[in-house]
Amino acid sequence: MKRLLLIPVAATAIFLSGCLPSIGPKKEEVIQENDEKVEETVIIPEAQLKDDYYPTLLPFKKSASRGLVVNNIYTKYDIEEAEQGLLRLSTQHFDTKKYYFQEGQYIDTDTTRAWLSRSSTNAEGLNPPAAQGESEEEQPIFLAHIIEQNYLTLTDDKKLRLSGISIGLALNSVYYGKNGKETTIPDKELEQQGMKAAEEIVKRMRAKEGFQDIPIVVGLFKQQKRNSIVPGSYFATTLFDKGKTTPNGWKEVNEQYVLLPASSSIENYRDINTTYNNFKQDIDKYFPSFVNVVATGHFIDNRMQSLTITIPIQFFGKSETIGFTQFVTSKVKDYYKDIDVEVSITSVNGPEALIVKKAADEEPFVHIYGY
Repeated sequence: MKRLLLIPVAATAIFLSGCLPSIGPKKEEVIQENDEKVEETVIIPEAQLKDDYYPTLLPFKKSASRGLVVNNIYTKYDIEEAEQGLLRLSTQHFDTKKYYFQEGQYIDTDTTRAWLSRSSTNAEGLNPPAAQGESEEEQPIFLAHIIEQNYLTLTDDKKLRLSGISIGLALNSVYYGKNGKETTIPDKELEQQGMKAAEEIVKRMRAKEGFQDIPIVVGLFKQQKRNSIVPGSYFATTLFDKGKTTPNGWKEVNEQYVLLPASSSIENYRDINTTYNNFKQDIDKYFPSFVNVVATGHFIDNRMQSLTITIPIQFFGKSETIGFTQFVTSKVKDYYKDIDVEVSITSVNGPEALIVKKAADEEPFVHIYGY
């Protein structure tokens, strides 16, 4: 293995962060107008890890509704994917070479709470009231959370302006009543309620000053059950063109996360499962003291694009951890040549090693923590 790198933990955060701080003197200062129409100086770092990452402005501005997501979305996996999946949908409309990313600044906490309410308890609520003869506990809440992302462009006079908005609507696939009753929501009903909420949200935004000519992307996200260890996914998206309050046609988003071994509903599941089982068996034979292997595949248009593997271990010696990491790295190279793979090796003490292999690379990046 040619690229086993032993890097201090403090440096690792910089290597692996999705958004780097400015590195060295290369940065550009520009002007941005805030909500109060006051101009302020912001920095555009020139470091950009990949072409499909948006440059992020500094200082970083947190979302106007930050904090609500933890209460409204069931799992950490859904929280991450609701945001990352919306970024992927946004790249279809907002070029990463022309637009700059900023967390949503316009749908604030109070507005979010109001829109997530039932219409029977708040005039602005987007969730339906209880049906006649039913209590509110029996009537599912469909809309769980609203994610907003802003996309800005740079004018000729070095000023940033809002040029695009993306909105993700996190929808409940299962509703948990106060009495503990679980109600599974049919996909068709979820889709109809999501599309209805999307049009109403865009209509309300268009009524505000400054949003009439901003294109708005909307994605519908189906979150998983509370105890799920795989994230949900976006299943539909649309674009509201400048000045429009009706969508430019809804499109299916064919993405899903699947816990391996995959079920027969997945295309080529036999080949996928054979490869995974062989990988797992090799590890089990050589190092029988690990606890388990948990693997999640990300599928786009029925093809697995990436694989995330977590391996909890019970090792105590650092040399044993290094030996195990080297062995796993060789197996990743043997079995997974055409997809992105990330392997996290952990113990009760926390992360022990990280292996990252991109589909285009022959050699993985490997890091042993704390060494």
